[in-house]
Amino acid sequence: MEKMLKDKVAIITGSGRGIGRTTAMMFAREGARVVISDIDAQPADETVQDIKKAGGEAVAYVGDATSDDFAKEIVAVAADTWGGIDIIVNNAGFTWDSMLHKMTDEQWDTILNLHLKTPFRLIRAAKPFFCDAAQKEMEEGKTVPARKIINISSIAGIGGNVGQANYSAAKSGIIGLTKTVGKEWARYNVQANAVAFGMIDTRMTQAKEIGEAVEHEGEKIAVGVPEKQRRMIEMMIPMGRAGSTEEAASAILFFASPLSNYVSGQCLVVSGGLMV
Repeated sequence: MEKMLKDKVAIITGSGRGIGRTTAMMFAREGARVVISDIDAQPADETVQDIKKAGGEAVAYVGDATSDDFAKEIVAVAADTWGGIDIIVNNAGFTWDSMLHKMTDEQWDTILNLHLKTPFRLIRAAKPFFCDAAQKEMEEGKTVPARKIINISSIAGIGGNVGQANYSAAKSGIIGLTKTVGKEWARYNVQANAVAFGMIDTRMTQAKEIGEAVEHEGEKIAVGVPEKQRRMIEMMIPMGRAGSTEEAASAILFFASPLSNYVSGQCLVVSGGLMV
């Protein structure tokens, strides 16, 4: 059976770890050529090497997704390496929580920039390889292949979440962006969809007591969920557990594959039945 993503070129942000890494590995197994993106070189390079060991094709782009040049440069890496882009997965992110009345402008701006502005910039930068390429194909009488945009949202963006005004706002905004792109670029056979995750087992949802952190402009920001709160959330999940990164990546693969060629502007909730 032919691989679902044979010869497709995919950019996956935040793909050195977690859901992004698993998605990249899954895409590569399905025949995609993958641009691995992470702010840290080591996990990005490890993911590339693991894909190559398995017989796939991948290249790394290391950089801060919120930087002004990120979108232009990562698009250039994909185009220079493989000549185009077929799939974008806007996955990069972390949380920086605080109650609304204590939240700083920096916390607000950082999370909105990463989870909403960065995807907007990347989609815009890919326009020549999505819309312009499709226009040329139509003028030449060729079949226009489906090109895909998958934006990662959260159930916090649908129902809100205490302590996450910034994250909830960004993840709600990405759904609106997804629906708009789906309408504006439909004539170019571009499908734009979102996946809203609940609790998936990654370092962002592991016990906060473990002490994991991300670095932002020299500042260490703790990530994770306090163990007591994590146990309470798991009790609220109808399926009784957090999801795996494989289960999360499978939903992304559906939207990247031909199985979703007549699906656009949708937000699929993947949460084990939990709604905030």
